[in-house]
Amino acid sequence: MVEILQTPLTDKIHQARQKLDEHVREIVAWHFDPATGCPFWLERATGWDFDPRKEIGSYGDLSILGHFQDEWLRGGPVRRWVPKALADRPISVFETGGSTGVPKSRINIDDFRIDYEMLSDALPDESFPRGRDWLMLGPTGPRRLRLAIEHMAQHRGGIAFHVDLDPRWVNKLVRAQRFEELEAYKAHITDQALTILRAHDTLSCLFTTPKLLEALCEKVDLKRMGIEGIFCGGTEMNAQFHRFAREELVPGVEFVPIYGNTLMGLACPRPFDAEVKDYTITYYPPSPRAIFDLVDPEDPEKTVAYGETGRVMLTTLTREFFMPRFLERDEGERTEPIDLYPWDGVSSLRLLSSLTKTVAVGVY
Repeated sequence: MVEILQTPLTDKIHQARQKLDEHVREIVAWHFDPATGCPFWLERATGWDFDPRKEIGSYGDLSILGHFQDEWLRGGPVRRWVPKALADRPISVFETGGSTGVPKSRINIDDFRIDYEMLSDALPDESFPRGRDWLMLGPTGPRRLRLAIEHMAQHRGGIAFHVDLDPRWVNKLVRAQRFEELEAYKAHITDQALTILRAHDTLSCLFTTPKLLEALCEKVDLKRMGIEGIFCGGTEMNAQFHRFAREELVPGVEFVPIYGNTLMGLACPRPFDAEVKDYTITYYPPSPRAIFDLVDPEDPEKTVAYGETGRVMLTTLTREFFMPRFLERDEGERTEPIDLYPWDGVSSLRLLSSLTKTVAVGVY
């Protein structure tokens, strides 16, 4: 018999998996209970020859539900996603996509606040000072980002200022190759941001996208303007831009890459080691509220090995929203757990290779 050497990390991995399995049982029981559950899932369960509350005892058991389908979130009635126990709460609806066709909709009550409070806990106070104000430069509209950034700023004792970006319009300009209009729109957004930065000396923290950050830095030195911490997300957030941002755009400013979407919440990056200077970005999901597997694009029932490229399969597990085994349009390399996040991560996240010719990326 071979003795398996236990280490603090392996213990943490085991504990995290136990916590995930317990959380799965709790969320499945909630969403499939006729008294508390989600009408969508309760209706689907009537056609099954099994009770998911009895059959699903662990994360792995979610496979009996198959894969969550993209089209289920397109169109209404949106209240079919509101759990009965939460039906009397004020409901928000946030959209994702929508550049073509009907956008996907997700209901929210408190999830976006919880997600960003968790992110707040991961931000260093010395670079994102509490009590200081934020500027958000990016999509607002039907997306949850505006309210989420505002809540995080308030949670940290600050106020959020906003400059809106309509990514659907930007996407249309890119597809139509109307690049002169695209540049004019980008200048319009950055001019608004500069006006706010110059008018309010309480601003220390910034959220924006790679393209808009670069446009801002062509005009001003953000550190001299008082910005101490930036977190940045978008389709062009890769190792090359990460290095460019830290070494050339905003040296001396804390720079935090972020991966988030309406369906998942937020994944935090592996902390940057200034001595090693490895600019590869690895994201870890907010387990047990959300988890992802890296699966074979040709066989999504098969998880790829560590270091291999796979498609992101996302599972979201909250009392507001249950979304098992959704195949995202992203791919990356499966990455091993670390002490801070003792579950799988994904490195070098990017658009799924099979979609690069049909989906516009890097639009903002």
